[in-house]
Amino acid sequence: MKSYDVVVIGAGPGGYVAAIRASQNGLKTAIVDKQWLGGVCLNVGCIPSKSLLKNADLAYTLRNRAKEFGISFDNLELDYGEAVKRSRGVSQRLTKGVGFLMKKNNIDVFMGKATLNTKDQISVSMEDGTEEQLQASHIIIATGAYSFTPPAWGLDGEKVLSYTEAILQEKLPASAVIIGAGAIGAEFSTIWNSYGTEVHLVEMLPNVLPLEDPEVSKELEKAFNKAGINVLTGHKVESVEKTEAGVKVTVSSDESQTVIEAEQALVAIGFRPNTSGLGLEEVGVKLDQKGNVIVDESMATNVPGIWAVGDVTGKLLLAHVASTQAILCADAIAGKETHPINYKMVPSATYCHPQVASFGMTEEEAKDAGFDVKVGKFPFRPNGKALGLAEVEGFAKIIVDAKYGEILGASLIGPEVSELLPELTLAQKMELTAEEIAHNIHAHPTLSEVLMEASEAIIGSPIHM
Repeated sequence: MKSYDVVVIGAGPGGYVAAIRASQNGLKTAIVDKQWLGGVCLNVGCIPSKSLLKNADLAYTLRNRAKEFGISFDNLELDYGEAVKRSRGVSQRLTKGVGFLMKKNNIDVFMGKATLNTKDQISVSMEDGTEEQLQASHIIIATGAYSFTPPAWGLDGEKVLSYTEAILQEKLPASAVIIGAGAIGAEFSTIWNSYGTEVHLVEMLPNVLPLEDPEVSKELEKAFNKAGINVLTGHKVESVEKTEAGVKVTVSSDESQTVIEAEQALVAIGFRPNTSGLGLEEVGVKLDQKGNVIVDESMATNVPGIWAVGDVTGKLLLAHVASTQAILCADAIAGKETHPINYKMVPSATYCHPQVASFGMTEEEAKDAGFDVKVGKFPFRPNGKALGLAEVEGFAKIIVDAKYGEILGASLIGPEVSELLPELTLAQKMELTAEEIAHNIHAHPTLSEVLMEASEAIIGSPIHM
């Protein structure tokens, strides 16, 4: 039996970061994963999808806006398979980098399936058929989550897909029904539509990106419809049937029932934690009703020595949340001072076109919480940089407490808003006010001037509106 101070189960953005920080803290560390270093994010999630979205942006421009940029050509050819191959290269480069970091930090890597025998002993069924026995003073569960598909819909990876098959397939569907208008649904709508796929985006709730500010959701829906995406909000999927040509998806609203026929259906309706088969309940670790591992502010479970980070905790299913939890957890194990995560103020971004980014409370949430709210809103249309990029859709909206000027949240939609958000989250963390953002000199021309102008709107003195 091999002994360690820390064994991490799962090598995604939560697991591998936890392992690195534990090793940096002077703890003898090992990591176990049954499939990938880098987890879903680096292999079949956020990283390769951003590569595909870059290709999609180019494809959309060449197909729909070339003349606007003074570009003309005959017989445009777009090879979607090559775009996927490029995305795989990007993914592989980063996963190799994770492997390098494991060696650099003297972390032992075990590729196999882990099972807890006791609260400090783990069996690993290795890829080569052998068995490893590990003992650890601390075990960190970082096994992530999996995409859920109702069994009746018949997920087969060919006609009915999860995000994994969708991101790996090199063929471009001629038509597709995307079920679920969260981040995955919105991003794949952008990718496939940009290449000319007939896309139907179905969402049971009233808005696309239903967790975002309703104004942002409406703006995105307008942009999607303009791009030719058939958006069906407020529609429930009644059935998914396979046909000889592809799929037949029956959806219904309060007013009607519609049948959509397409080559493929992509299911993106939510995730479930990877907690079964680990032996967690057998060693006494408490799970909630959805199967998420219950943790405290330092990521400790109810069983001393067992911790959990990332999607498996069900807090916020975001890679940067997993990594932040991982550092906090590893520092807590090492006895260092830690600071609890304010999950409400965590930034999130969706890389559809136009991009969406937000943090904190929406205007509606702030009012419901009892705040006297002031709102500063400024569009991208008058912004010089946005005009130069020919990306003028969207706006920045900042929510503050009228009494003290405290920033309560922000919702942005428009060009590269994911890159603008950190100015606002840092300001909130450092207790700056919108007035101080307005008085900060922003370079011209930049997209960030929209944040300055939205802040000026809050104090009643916008220049360009």
